[in-house]
Order: sequence, then structure tokens, then C-alpha cells
Amino acid sequence: QVQLVESGGGLVQPGGSLRLSCAASGIIGRINAMGWYRQAPGKQRELVALASNIGGPNYADSVKGRFTISRDNANNTVYLEMNSLEPEDTAVYYCYCNAGRWTRLDYWGQGTQVTVSS
Repeated sequence: QVQLVESGGGLVQPGGSLRLSCAASGIIGRINAMGWYRQAPGKQRELVALASNIGGPNYADSVKGRFTISRDNANNTVYLEMNSLEPEDTAVYYCYCNAGRWTRLDYWGQGTQVTVSS
């Protein structure tokens, strides 16, 4: 059974920092990419950052220069370091994983709330 377990969300003041973690277990086959999406109330889910096996990390324009994604491939873990947080970053953050060699499947975490407010 595939599980993506997220941690690190919470309440932070504007300008503050948070670090999200996501550990994947039960993955059969090669992990091709891991990353983070977010969904704010009344909005569609959007890509925040993605680290794939090919090329460098991909970031949403709104987080470039503030967020950093990294992977620990040995432990199937992905991190999101979030700095200079803004109220607009408030959302549920979902961990994402794409795995498989011939048949590629998408997996999602349960989501972790990030609230940026004074």
C-alpha cells in the first residue's frame, strides 16, 4: 500500500519560515518525480515545486526565490523549505509522487495545512 506522509505544516507569521516533509512508502518501481502542490479555499490545486529525475527543480513563479525543494532519494523523501512566507501562501499543501517505469502512476498525500497570518 502506497503512503505519502506529510509533516511540518502549521501557523506562521508573515515573513516567517516553515519546512514541509513528505516520506513515501510502499512505492513499487522507480520514483520519477516528487513535489508539492497546494490548494487555497475556492481555488484550484496548483503546482508549487517539483523535483524530477530529469532536469532541475520546477517552481511556480509566485514562490521562486522563497521556496526550495529537495529530495532524499535514499529515503524516498521530499522537503519544501518555505521562507518569507506571505498570507497568499495559505493553503493545504499536498505531497505528490510519480512512480513506475512502463506504467507511471500518480500518488498524493493527505495534505497539510499552512496558514500565514499575524
